[in-house]
Amino acid sequence: MQKDKIMILYNSKTGFTQTYAELLAAKLDCAALPLKDAPADLSQYDVVAFGSRLHAGMLDGWKKARKLLAQRSAKKLVLFATGAMPNEAEAQIQKVWEQNLTPEEQKTIPHFYLQAGLCYEKMGGVDRAMMKFAAWAMTRKKSKTEEDEAFRNAIRQSYDISDPKYIEPVVTCLKQES
Repeated sequence: MQKDKIMILYNSKTGFTQTYAELLAAKLDCAALPLKDAPADLSQYDVVAFGSRLHAGMLDGWKKARKLLAQRSAKKLVLFATGAMPNEAEAQIQKVWEQNLTPEEQKTIPHFYLQAGLCYEKMGGVDRAMMKFAAWAMTRKKSKTEEDEAFRNAIRQSYDISDPKYIEPVVTCLKQES
């Protein structure tokens, strides 16, 4: 694979997205860079992948990335999002895509979710406080569903459910797009 065919760009706060970006880059023999370090001209790449964490249901940095990628002439785009939900939470993941992508983008931009985890130790104070508050609020809820209880338990502490095997569909897509 030629190095100038694919570029991986990412935003990472707690390290999960960066790890996945670096795994993709190693598998595809290409570069992985933070979005802030993106080359001024992306037209030399057949495809650019952008990855970031899900934060409060939003793909962190997507609006900025969308604008930057258009300005820098990215030809094709592939998205990947990382988060604390397991891959099996398909309904919630679909809602995330609906919140972040226009109907046209959902059809034309390949997008992938890669389960990752939570890392309170690397979160900023505001994010950490929000998560702790959400866990506390779930204890106060009068009629909890199984999903509520699972959510509360899931956000109580740091955990890592990432696995290199989850990049395979992204790798396949990027190879097909380049």
